[in-house]
Amino acid sequence: MAVNGESPGSGSPEAKLGMRVEDLWDVMEPQLSPTEKLNACFESIPVSAFPPAPSDTGIRETCGGRKLIEIKSDTSLAEAVQILAQHRILSAPVLDVDAPENASWIDRYIGIVEFAGIVVWILHQCEPPSPRSPAGRTALAAAVNGVTSELGFLGPESAAATSGNFFEDLTSSDLYKNTKVRDISGSFRWAPFLALQTSNSFLTMLLLLSKYKLKSIPVVDSGEGKIDNIITQSAVVHMLAECAGLQWFESWGNKKLSELGLPVMTPDRVIKVFEDEPVLQAFKLMRKKRIGGIPVVESGGSRAVGNISLRDVQFLLTAPEIYHDYRSITAKNFLTAVRSYLEKHHKVTPIRSGMIMCKRDNTMKELINLLDSEKIHRIYVVDDYGNLDGVITLRDIISKLVHEPHGYFGDFFDGVLPLPQNSRV
Repeated sequence: MAVNGESPGSGSPEAKLGMRVEDLWDVMEPQLSPTEKLNACFESIPVSAFPPAPSDTGIRETCGGRKLIEIKSDTSLAEAVQILAQHRILSAPVLDVDAPENASWIDRYIGIVEFAGIVVWILHQCEPPSPRSPAGRTALAAAVNGVTSELGFLGPESAAATSGNFFEDLTSSDLYKNTKVRDISGSFRWAPFLALQTSNSFLTMLLLLSKYKLKSIPVVDSGEGKIDNIITQSAVVHMLAECAGLQWFESWGNKKLSELGLPVMTPDRVIKVFEDEPVLQAFKLMRKKRIGGIPVVESGGSRAVGNISLRDVQFLLTAPEIYHDYRSITAKNFLTAVRSYLEKHHKVTPIRSGMIMCKRDNTMKELINLLDSEKIHRIYVVDDYGNLDGVITLRDIISKLVHEPHGYFGDFFDGVLPLPQNSRV
């Protein structure tokens, strides 16, 4: 039932799904805590009930049904970037070209590759090896296939050294043109192909997206062995936004962030970059700390002025005018240039909207509505003076909705493609 006079979303598939949770909620044992109730509700609903993925996940509606955008394992990095950019998607499953025609889905796919992962991997190759290593005593210490190694020396004092020529050299290099997608298996932001079957539960899906830090999960039809859906963290947050007004949602959504223990990360642990540092320093920090975004703060202070995410690295390769116009590509210049580029091309993205912030006394419902309306993956918590007080991600939100029962997954991970040894997902 609806509470406080509110009614859930306007008959959307997500709202109908919320009503299904509501029906289960109403008949749960009264002695159960709200969290235990939600766990039981989500365990009772199969992932096959989740609404179809939007086209920006790589699944397209065609006259013959639904088609998945895949990248073949022998595709070059340059071609992979073109495919992702052309279809306006950030990631895609990698199809193993050496797999037999009758291969199961486990053997058919070798992982999921992200746009940002490709670019950050390339930039990582351009860093000079240690002088003590064998590679450091070779010509590779100075350059990789003609790409300058200046990235490895970037620091707060060297922003002026980062010129557009660096990116021109990068996009024209043999490294970019000849390296295959399969060659970067296990690198930064590379995810193993871990899929759900349509009979798996919502609870399993939510735990994989939160506790196990997956950005998206393919859902496989075990009968046909094909990907039937792709569920993302963003899609789950959108579903939650559509459930406002339902009793189960309100019992959780009306709590303040501070009541739920958010933000988890304290201000002193927030990784940030100063506005006068090179933008590549931001991407280096994201790779080193294995995070998807980083706040830009005023020089010498803690007041937030912007946000750069891994997905924004695409502008360094697909929008030449950005680096042509800025010889010194600081974080501040990058934000200014990208916003100007987006306005010129009439594109609306989170980076164009500026910094999205909230406070500890905001409710979870307010936070979810903000994240959903702005289509962003993280929000920065600030104090009354605009100083950083923490960061909250979609994963944090989902983790406050459900918990993993002891021994829940059992042998679930057996039989799936193992995470490569050198993975830094």
